[in-house]
Amino acid sequence: MNENLSEQEMRQALFGTTNTETAPEPQSQRVTSDQQHVSKPRRAPTSRSPKLRVTLRVMAEFEGMSETLVYEASTLSSLIAEQEAKSEAKRLKFKYFELVSIESI
Repeated sequence: MNENLSEQEMRQALFGTTNTETAPEPQSQRVTSDQQHVSKPRRAPTSRSPKLRVTLRVMAEFEGMSETLVYEASTLSSLIAEQEAKSEAKRLKFKYFELVSIESI
């Protein structure tokens, strides 16, 4: 065997190919602007929590002038909505109140 092999001959003996042969170039994987996905702008999420509208007839003194108080509670429980409306009426210094209606919004 010949001990004085050139680098080219060693490569050919080991791998069976020469450097003069070029491997096929892979196709470009770049995405052009025609192929890009354009997402639609999304609307901001709105607060769609369940609400109840409680209407109370409130008075500061017994059988005095009455006013109508409308309170919006962010709950589905009519009992809790009524309690919240009554506590709001107490905070506004009304002593006497009567439930008129509870409506879902």
